[in-house]
Amino acid sequence: MANLRRPVVFLDRDGTLNVEKGYIRKIEDLVLIPGAAKSVKRLNDAGIAAILITNQSGAARDYYPESHINDLHKRLQSLLAEEGAFLDAVYYCPHVPNGVVPSLTKVCDCRKPAPALVQLAYNEFPDLEKAKSFMVGDKEADMGLALNANLQSIMVKTGYGEQTIKTLAKQGIEPDFIADDINEGVDWIFKKLAQ
Repeated sequence: MANLRRPVVFLDRDGTLNVEKGYIRKIEDLVLIPGAAKSVKRLNDAGIAAILITNQSGAARDYYPESHINDLHKRLQSLLAEEGAFLDAVYYCPHVPNGVVPSLTKVCDCRKPAPALVQLAYNEFPDLEKAKSFMVGDKEADMGLALNANLQSIMVKTGYGEQTIKTLAKQGIEPDFIADDINEGVDWIFKKLAQ
């Protein structure tokens, strides 16, 4: 029987797929980074799962309702679809320990760098190949998640990437690969999978 297990790329959202703009209060302000949709489509076409894992504490901070986060993700999927790309799943953590909305204010195990959302993805998609799992992001939390969930880490220089690289270097932490953007990150993933 053929091996039906597939590699998976966990993707951060802001600064990795879409332009970093802080807390996005207007839906139309979510704009893809050039080449991001094409990169996701390359994963789709190769049968590699593309799964979003993002911390979205804006609702907990009372900047907007939690429904706004879902609306942002609908726009993200729609922008990707315009270029024939899609995310296999979207997981987000709405919590933050110091929020103001009581129901969303807590210490949780789903906020990156905690690995609960990756574990949830493995549970919901049993065909994912843990040994061929990657994390692409621009923040310390993304690299921490890669470490905590045993994922190969790709740091992109978009978003907060350049600044994060300096911070990590001071801590003696090196991502598995540093990419100019998601497209270069996906190139590296394909090289690794071909080995």
